[in-house]
Amino acid sequence: MTGRLTIVGVGPGRSELMTPAASAAIAAATDLIGYGPYLDRVTIHPGQIRHASDNRVELDRARHALTLASDGRNVAVVSGGDPGVFAMAAAVFEAVETGPAEWRELDIRVEPGVTAMLAAAAEVGAPLGGDFCAISLSDNLKSWTTIRRRLEAAAGADFVIALYNPLSKARPHQLGEAFALLRQIKPASTVVVMVRAAGSGDVSRIITTLGGVDPAKADMRTLVLIGSTATRLIARDAKPPFVYTLRREVEDGR
Repeated sequence: MTGRLTIVGVGPGRSELMTPAASAAIAAATDLIGYGPYLDRVTIHPGQIRHASDNRVELDRARHALTLASDGRNVAVVSGGDPGVFAMAAAVFEAVETGPAEWRELDIRVEPGVTAMLAAAAEVGAPLGGDFCAISLSDNLKSWTTIRRRLEAAAGADFVIALYNPLSKARPHQLGEAFALLRQIKPASTVVVMVRAAGSGDVSRIITTLGGVDPAKADMRTLVLIGSTATRLIARDAKPPFVYTLRREVEDGR
């Protein structure tokens, strides 16, 4: 087989946050496949074919890309952020595992990108400076029971928690339920950061506490960071505080 499939992440927003390797893979492709808004963020070069699709057809999109690569095309599958974090790389490899044997022989590569939690953390300081985990609140592919169990475990272990996909029109109450659950385990004074459109020109930031956070301030473009006992605020005159998490272990929250 002479085809190639590269799964790329275009970063969180601004074009300068896309890696040179991802840009090169996109420029070299004969075919670009992805969710429409992500494809809109990349430059289409002469002769390239654009295959846009809806956000909830990841496996169909992956199979389409693999079929084109099997036919000798140089395919770039375009994801937002990092393609390996709640995105298309896992969908492609799931399709490979369950698909024709010849797909396993394809030249498949993953080019990393800047994922939303890294962009959001950089907007306020270094809240991921200590141990952290990432949990998607979307229950499209897993149950809410599983999500609750993981939230409880992460809170009990005192991780900083990055919440992806916090809410949508179809599930407007889940972020509030997640905060209510976390308040049963973590102190009300726990630092919470909500960053909308991280890494873009219209970014907005809310720095608050678990006791005072308003879930209605978030949407699907928001990344939520919930601090650990080692997360700190550094106050500044007439400016938002810096947020960071100590790298060392603390005792009794100090």
